[in-house]
Amino acid sequence: MSFNNVDAAELVRLQKSGNIRLVDVRTDAEVARGVIPGAIHIPLHLIPVRMNELDGSTPTVIYCQSGGRSGQACGFLAAKGWSNLANLQGGIIGWVASGNALVQLG
Repeated sequence: MSFNNVDAAELVRLQKSGNIRLVDVRTDAEVARGVIPGAIHIPLHLIPVRMNELDGSTPTVIYCQSGGRSGQACGFLAAKGWSNLANLQGGIIGWVASGNALVQLG
């Protein structure tokens, strides 16, 4: 089991194509500073107990601040048999550095 890595430009393409789930695994304090549009928030430590809220058949991109924690989340879900997983390389830092906007969750 494995997962893909995507960069900010690829995420924009995926969002435009529709039918992807975007999951932010950062802390509440980090999320309060803004999220990538369309994201839902499930903190990393809650992925094991809340993974049933996600549809494993929907292509899912997971991100964090820089890509480390989201890589852990992808690895965990891949080990549970999930496919259609991607980790946002560079995380939200890479997203903003590529000139993309953040929004407030809510």
